[in-house]
Amino acid sequence: MDLATLPGNPLLRLGRLLDETEAAALFHQLITETRWNDGSYTAAGRRFQLPRLQAWHADEGIDYRYADNLHNSHAWTPTLLALREKVCAASAHDFNAVLLNLYRNGLDAVGWHADDEPDLGPAPVIASLSLGATRHFAIRRRPAGEARRIRLPAGTLLVMDASFQQAWEHAIPAEPEVAAPRLNLTFRKVLRR
Repeated sequence: MDLATLPGNPLLRLGRLLDETEAAALFHQLITETRWNDGSYTAAGRRFQLPRLQAWHADEGIDYRYADNLHNSHAWTPTLLALREKVCAASAHDFNAVLLNLYRNGLDAVGWHADDEPDLGPAPVIASLSLGATRHFAIRRRPAGEARRIRLPAGTLLVMDASFQQAWEHAIPAEPEVAAPRLNLTFRKVLRR
């Protein structure tokens, strides 16, 4: 599989990792076998509800936190291990963890952010696999540049190469017209403490 660099952004590569049939089968399998958290987190002493569900799988001893919230870590399932091998081969990078995000419909979203937590090191590479409903991935230069939207159909692998997180922000904007769920898996290399 060849990943093409996106015009206008040499730090993003995009390609099809799975065909439609493979993507649909994997989507249904992961929806069924994943132990989703309740989507809540605490910040500044207050409890908030995420507009999506999440699950975190990693090598033994790998923890991950963002916004001072520690994810409950689960061991790799056989399905996720096989998928990690494919993603590592396609991206030419090794990953020791994956964050699964389930956007239940177009109202579930994630706002502008960069995956620049210290646990990921100074220039992380993140590989993002989309399954289920087609949604848009929005990017903009930091700080608050003009936004660009990239359409991500099921089976698409998007790789954010080193330095992307320092120069760009990204988001999955709400799309109320989308009724079907989307599953996104972001493969990461978390530093051991």
